[in-house]
Amino acid sequence: MPANPALDAASPAVPAEAVTPLIRGVAVLHRLTEADGTLSLSALERATGLARSTVDRVTSTLARMGYVRLDGRDAVLTPRLMELGNAYLAALRLPALLDARADALADELDESVSLAVADRDGIRFIHQATRRRAMSLSFRIGDLLPAERTAPGPLFATEWTKEQWQAWRERRAADPEDHGFPAVPPRQSPYPDEDFERSAAQSAADGWALDDQLIEPGLVAVSVPVRDPRTGRIACAANVVSHTSRHTAADLRDSLLPRLRAAVRAMEDDLRTTAPAEPGASPSGLATWTGASKQELGREFVESLARGLTVLTAFGEGRAELTLTEVAKATGLARATARRALITYEHLGLVRARDRVFELTPRVLALGFPPLSRVSLPEIAAPHMAELARRVHESTSLAVLSGDDIQYTARVATSRVMSVNVAVGTRLPAYATSMGRVLLADLPPSDRRLPLPLRALTPHTLTDPETLAGLLDDVRTQGHALVDEELEEGLRSIAVPVRDRTGRAVAALNVAMHAARHTVEECVREILPALRATADAIEGELQVAGRFTRVPVS
Repeated sequence: MPANPALDAASPAVPAEAVTPLIRGVAVLHRLTEADGTLSLSALERATGLARSTVDRVTSTLARMGYVRLDGRDAVLTPRLMELGNAYLAALRLPALLDARADALADELDESVSLAVADRDGIRFIHQATRRRAMSLSFRIGDLLPAERTAPGPLFATEWTKEQWQAWRERRAADPEDHGFPAVPPRQSPYPDEDFERSAAQSAADGWALDDQLIEPGLVAVSVPVRDPRTGRIACAANVVSHTSRHTAADLRDSLLPRLRAAVRAMEDDLRTTAPAEPGASPSGLATWTGASKQELGREFVESLARGLTVLTAFGEGRAELTLTEVAKATGLARATARRALITYEHLGLVRARDRVFELTPRVLALGFPPLSRVSLPEIAAPHMAELARRVHESTSLAVLSGDDIQYTARVATSRVMSVNVAVGTRLPAYATSMGRVLLADLPPSDRRLPLPLRALTPHTLTDPETLAGLLDDVRTQGHALVDEELEEGLRSIAVPVRDRTGRAVAALNVAMHAARHTVEECVREILPALRATADAIEGELQVAGRFTRVPVS
């Protein structure tokens, strides 16, 4: 059974006013998500049932929007796509309000803690605080799990209507092995409907629920509902997950449940005392941008798809519920265009309509968020670095600060007879490298660690601490560092910082070359602009990816 039958554009249930190209675009994104972010164009053609020319036009449009990268014959999801899921999470507000409580509980218990919301007869994770172990939790933010195989599921089922219970039974009958939930292993043994119904009834009486190895052998969890103080309904579920090598299900109930309940009470207090969100900035100029893109690319740009996707970005913090007029105003789209997009999304289950207002549903997270929620900074940087190396015909590297050293985390080398040869993982003294100086310059002077006395690596190495301190202040002001034969004779390097959402330099990006190929002046005049543009592109994706997830920098 397909994970979302509504994505089939040929379905007779498709409303007459739905936007078919938008349905097709969502189907492509959904199939790429199921394939962990990458599929060949031929595989997309088979998976979606669309004509190859349609797949080409859809992926070309998504690439123009920055949501997909076309890599040879493959389509690859990019972190920019996470802005759609971010719109839902920002409108929901729960991750921003409760993640610190969940993280603190994970530290206290030394177990994985997650927050989950209901998505029809399943659940989706909206936050994960995972322990680093050889055997650790592998679920990702946005993953969809069947309610009956999770601890939060029975809690949410206590609020189901008769229609929702019937839909659950129909889904179970159509897909008894859970193939429509790729995040979980196929069901190995039957699980009678009556067992889940009893579990939901017990959860209603107890106020908590257990998962005793329902997802897979060895995995146990306990969950408690976090209730919305305004309505008394379940806003989300807080979940502690462990392995039977550490806890049995009974252990979780007896030893960890009281602390989980205390954390949930604190979460509910936060929800009760937090003021309503002020509306954040809405997107602007999107309709103008899509029109210009259509004029430039012609038939390869599907304007109705691009305009439809911009509708999702109208929502966000302080904009959880919007009228049609507000959506049209936020995006710059005509009311008729916005209306057709919202009708399409309601059909696909991505938007819910109520009393003339619209809101996003958790299903928006199915558009690329799970595979992208685990992306690292080196993975984000790699395609941009490859383009930079191609553009300047020199090697480029990414590094992070590690004590007194920098450590290389990504690298793209050029093919030259004489080239800079440094492997990922290599450590070099920060004070004598361009990337190290960029990273040291971002620190307060009191936090700059220098291995005194500074050792002369070449006759050109700067070894006077006071002079170096003044140079680092200059680097901080000018935004780049250039090191000329201080690390190794004949080696010249220029670097810029890569900053996260807070403005902190979490990594540095450089271009390194033999000194004979570019003068210092040429490095600043010709290499630096391309280097900065690449850092800007990496930062843009890093900041989108890091809004509600932790992006590993190495």
